Amino acid sequence: MSVKKPPFNPDQLYQRALSLHHAGKLADAEGLYKTLLSYFPNQVEILTTLGIVLLQQGRSEAGFQQLKKSLSINSNQPSALFNMAVELQKLTRLDEALDCYNQTLKLNPQDINALINRGNTLKDLKQYNTAIASFESALALQPNIPSAHWNKALTHILLGEYEQGWKEYEWGWQCVERGEPRKYVQPKWLGDESIAGKTILIHPEQGFGDLIQFCRYVPMLEKLGAKVVLEAPASLVELMATLSPTVTVIKQGEPLPAFDIVCPIMSLPLALNTTVKTIPARTPYLKVNDDKKQYWQAKLGTKTKPRTGIVWSGSMTNKIDNNLCARRNIPLEQLTPLFELPFEFHVLQKDIRPEDQAILESLNQLHCHKDELRDFADTAALIQEMDVVISVCTSVAHLAGALGHKTWILLPYSADYRWMLNEKDSPWYPDIELFRSKKIGDWSDVINQTTHKLKRIFLI
Repeated sequence: MSVKKPPFNPDQLYQRALSLHHAGKLADAEGLYKTLLSYFPNQVEILTTLGIVLLQQGRSEAGFQQLKKSLSINSNQPSALFNMAVELQKLTRLDEALDCYNQTLKLNPQDINALINRGNTLKDLKQYNTAIASFESALALQPNIPSAHWNKALTHILLGEYEQGWKEYEWGWQCVERGEPRKYVQPKWLGDESIAGKTILIHPEQGFGDLIQFCRYVPMLEKLGAKVVLEAPASLVELMATLSPTVTVIKQGEPLPAFDIVCPIMSLPLALNTTVKTIPARTPYLKVNDDKKQYWQAKLGTKTKPRTGIVWSGSMTNKIDNNLCARRNIPLEQLTPLFELPFEFHVLQKDIRPEDQAILESLNQLHCHKDELRDFADTAALIQEMDVVISVCTSVAHLAGALGHKTWILLPYSADYRWMLNEKDSPWYPDIELFRSKKIGDWSDVINQTTHKLKRIFLI
């Protein structure tokens, strides 16, 4: 009980605090919660809501302190445990997060969000089959949850279980993970009928790298007797035209020719019934423009040192970087041991993060070409002049792989599903080698391995 009588109506003030909280006025809500606690220091609901508002402001430890105090008074609080779990997962304190999700589910076994989040935590802990079981538990309660199907899909594909994975991948349209679904009068083709004699539109989705990786299926469609119209972003039109002399490549946004059926680019593995063993993996399947190749040969001149193409970061808007386990970008400063080698280093990325700009300007051994890389055909020609490409998981890595070029891809602790679990190689690109981080957010081992391998191969 309070030791002093408040000069306000506690219920009314608490409701006002909740209204401010729900309206996103977090600092104002925090102030009112603290006022209430000064009179009612052991009131469980107020301790919990204050803890949650502190977490939402990014003040993790302060939020944990309030939630733990609340739980010490009343441990039967699924909401408090769930919010702690979400924050712990965000901080990659995965074992603690898993424990909180398990406690949440003991109190409320039908908490679908806790089941899905627990599945993703288990996936980051590399307990893949248990993760799938958690997603399936959510689906047993509610069969049409897109996010549960989507995360189950990614886990199956990661494990090489393509039959289940690519089928579940279609749920990505319903949770907007694949973008907004396009609407056409023409029917979508997912492999359920013959396409001989028909014109099929293949349209891009998601990122540039996805189109580069999955355009390999276009010649297979032509072998099935289809005429292919491939839509592509302007920066990929010239490159996509090298897939086949008979494919029609249309720049995104321009009028489309007549077509009979349509298939999104990343539905092709499902439509063509791909397994790990039947991926069309022969490279190169994209080609370099001869004029652009000659341009770069002339510009770079006679080679006096081994040439290395380098990419350390990708799109600044990719939400995967919100997950510390899967963050694919490496701070440029961490790569300086690599740049001490007597090599020519050529930057293959166009976008430079603000935090990397000053460091880049101080590294005279890095040659930047962003003003001359107008499209991916230019980048492809520059890649051809490199002895090796070293890249994080970006479109340039896919481009180098599609060209059949020697490529080393640096992967985070929880790598993207497409790289599967093979330690060093990929069924998608026979000419790449994978270097996997063993610790969350720690690139040091990967950089050391790469540096030593460059020395061993080129500085004998």
